[in-house]
Amino acid sequence: MPHLFDPITFRGLTLAHRVIVSPMCQYSSVDGFATDWHLVHLGSRAIGGAALVFTEATAVTAEGRISPADLGIWSDQHIDALARITRFAREHGSIAGVQLAHAGRKGSTAKPWDGLRGVSPSEGGWQPVGPTDAPFAEHYPTPRRLDVADIRGIVHAFSEGARRARAAGFDVVEVHAAHGYLIHEFLSPLSNTRTDEYGGSFDNRVRLCLEIVDAVRAAWPDRLPVFVRLSVTDWTDGGWDVDQSVELSRRLAARGVDLVDCSSGGNVPGARIPLGPGYQVPFAEQIRREAGVATGAVGLITSAEQADDIISSGRADCVLLARELLRDPYWPLHAAQALGRPHAWPVQYLRAAPPDSLSR
Repeated sequence: MPHLFDPITFRGLTLAHRVIVSPMCQYSSVDGFATDWHLVHLGSRAIGGAALVFTEATAVTAEGRISPADLGIWSDQHIDALARITRFAREHGSIAGVQLAHAGRKGSTAKPWDGLRGVSPSEGGWQPVGPTDAPFAEHYPTPRRLDVADIRGIVHAFSEGARRARAAGFDVVEVHAAHGYLIHEFLSPLSNTRTDEYGGSFDNRVRLCLEIVDAVRAAWPDRLPVFVRLSVTDWTDGGWDVDQSVELSRRLAARGVDLVDCSSGGNVPGARIPLGPGYQVPFAEQIRREAGVATGAVGLITSAEQADDIISSGRADCVLLARELLRDPYWPLHAAQALGRPHAWPVQYLRAAPPDSLSR
C-alpha cells in the first residue's frame, strides 16, 4: 500500500509525497494583491517540506471575495505578485496551487478578528450575490439574486482566473465548491430555491459547478491537474449530502477533474457538526470508492501516524493539513522523521536536521 511519503502523479505532474497545504484565508491583501505576508506564509510551508502549497481562496471577481482583505485574481495586474510565490515554492522543492473561488452571498464580511458582521460600501464593501436574495444569516449582507447573464459572466471569470493562474506559474488549480460559498450555494436545495435551469432538480443545481469546471479545464493545460473542493454534506436534513456528492464526483471525474478535496459544512448556520479527529475522512473514502476518483482528506488531521494510516489504508490519496501547518510550518519534515522516511531538508537548515536527512 502507498505510504504518506510516496510520490503521486496527476496527469503530467508528480507530487513528491501526499502532504498538501490546505487553502487558508489570511485576510492580508489590499485590492486582491498578494503581499509579503503571503510570500512568507506560503514560502514557509514550501521550505517546511509540503509537496503542494495552496493559496487561500482566491477570488475570480472583486465581489467574489469573502472580505475586502482577500486574495484576488480578477485582473492581470495580480499576476506578478502571485508569480513571486510560485517561483519561491518551486525553487524550494514544492509545487504551488491556487484555489479559485467566489464567496457568493457570504461575501463583503469583516476580517474574523474584526467581528462577525457585514462590511458596508462606505467601509470598502459591496452587495454580494447569490442564487437568491436570501442572506446566509441575519448579520450577513442581503445578496442580489444572480440572473442567467450574471452566471455566465461568473463562469467566464473562473476561466480567466485559470488563465491568469497559469501565467503566474501555478501548476495545480482547485475550484472551490464548498463551505457555503457560491458554487455550494447552488448545489444545496437549502440555499438554492431557484425555479429556472439552475435550480430545482439535482441536474439543475449542479449545472453551475459543472459549467465552471468545464470552463476551467478548457483554460488549463491538459497536462496539469484540476482539483475540486466539495462540502460533502450540509450536516442538515434536506440539504446537500454524501450521496449527491458521490454522483457529482462521478460527473466531475468524467470532465477531467483529477482529485476531489473532501470537506463539509459551511452552508447552514448552526449546523451540528460532529467534530473529532479525522471526522471527514469517511467522506473521502466513500467518494474514492464509489465515484472512482482520487480524493483528499482534510479536517483535524494532526499526527504523522494518523495521516499515514489514512493513505496506507486506502481511505484517501492525499491529506490536506490546515491548522496543524499553522502551528508547525515544518510538519512534513517532522512527520517524515517520525515515520522513518528521510526527507530532503533545505541546505540552509541542514545543521538542525536529523543525521540521516537529505538536502535540497
